[in-house]
Amino acid sequence: MNKIKFSFVFYLLMVLPIESSEETILGYWLTSESIVEIKVCDQNICAQIEHIFVEEGEDPLSILDANNQDEDLRSRPLIGINLFDGFEEDQKLDKVLKGGKIYNPRDGKFYKSKLNFLENGNLTVQGCILFLCDGEEWQPIEVTLNPDGSRQAKPKNP
Repeated sequence: MNKIKFSFVFYLLMVLPIESSEETILGYWLTSESIVEIKVCDQNICAQIEHIFVEEGEDPLSILDANNQDEDLRSRPLIGINLFDGFEEDQKLDKVLKGGKIYNPRDGKFYKSKLNFLENGNLTVQGCILFLCDGEEWQPIEVTLNPDGSRQAKPKNP
């Protein structure tokens, strides 16, 4: 019995640190204009806009999805919308994710997308039309909830 207990404890000590140190795209990301949380939503990977950078005194919730192709969605705030479509949950540990689409709020359209998890911990996010691709590099951040309900963000890879 002691041999079984020792084997189980040894297994936990060896496996858990490996699993907890796995690199994944899940988490908070700093983009050029916002903070996005990549998470699993209904067996898919979604990228929800959590915060938008705006001018001093402007309410981020006042920024609407005004360019959406669907007129009924143009009055919704950008905060809370999902930017990804078609990326599956089982891809969350992949270094390169293909087969999904990304929503561009600037023109209200979805584009074929490719995500590359880089060695430096950043994420390259691209949207493509045919063979023409454009994108940006997102940086991982840690977001903590303060006692007063506010949030604080800091880079994971300073």
